[in-house]
Parts: sequence; C-alpha cells; structure tokens
Amino acid sequence: MSKIKRISRKASTLSSIEIDDLLKIGIKGIILDLDNTIVSEDDQYLSPGSEDWIVKAKLEGLKFFLLSNGKRHYRVQYWSSRLYIPAINPAKKPFPKAFRQAITKLGLKPQQVVVIGDGLHTDILGAWFSGCSSIQVASLPHPPRWWEKLTGRFLQMSYPTTAELWDFDSVEYEKVLY
Repeated sequence: MSKIKRISRKASTLSSIEIDDLLKIGIKGIILDLDNTIVSEDDQYLSPGSEDWIVKAKLEGLKFFLLSNGKRHYRVQYWSSRLYIPAINPAKKPFPKAFRQAITKLGLKPQQVVVIGDGLHTDILGAWFSGCSSIQVASLPHPPRWWEKLTGRFLQMSYPTTAELWDFDSVEYEKVLY
C-alpha cells in the first residue's frame, strides 16, 4: 500500500473528501468556509452529508475552525454553535490575519492545516497566503452576486447538476440565538 503524499485540490462536496487521506498526509486541522460550502448563502441548501462528515472528522481527531466573510454575523454565530466550531467573522479573506489567528487557536502549524471552501479568490488564495493546503469544493447553488456574473466561472466551481442537494429549512437565526 503506497502512502498518499498529496490530496486532491478539488472536490464536489465536503462529504466527498476522504478523511483518511487528510490524516495520512499529516493534516490535523481544518479551516472551513461557511457560505456555499456548508450551507448556501440564501439558506436554501445544505451540503449533503456535511454535518455527519464534520462529526466523523472530529472523532478521528481533526480540529476545526470556521472563517466567514458573511455580513450576517448572527448566521455565522448560529452555525458556529450548531457545529461546535469556533468562528471568526468577518474574516476578511483572503487576507491572512484571520487564517493565522485560526491556525494559532488550533495550536497547529500551517502545514498541518487544510482550508476547505468554494472561493478561489477568498478561501484558496487565503490558504496559499497562510502556507496551508487547500481543497476547493463546488459552490452550492445560490443567487449570483453581481461580481459572480462576471467572474464566477473562473473563481468558483459549479455544483454538479447530477449531484444530490439537501434542502435546508431556513431558521430565524435571531429567535434561535437570543
């Protein structure tokens, strides 16, 4: 059996990433994006199997941290609480400050951390600036923002039309948190 030296830089969904492959290359921590990686920013879709994948990864000893550029802070707080993962928001990705803070709070070295997100210009570039590995996942379907109409196909991978999607029953975040 050969030892895995690299991980795939792209995946269709979070749950399609092999946890064992991460462990074999010495990954001990994961910095996760929230919007369009775990849940669509319009709260319509939840990435299939993502919550179970996070639980399994934690049981294997992996540590997590959420970084989000999302403007709705209460939403990030909700997901941080729901997933039992600390978060920084706004992270101002791709600038490395929040990545470095997350790596420090995880108590790891950049080489032991992988960043997983949908944005080449935020998550993947921020990982590179911070010395971390990265995996770009396909962006969950969501209403495109103006800049995505111009550059989205270059910066994000489209969600596969044949892939499963889980509907997410949106919650009223403020009522849950306060």
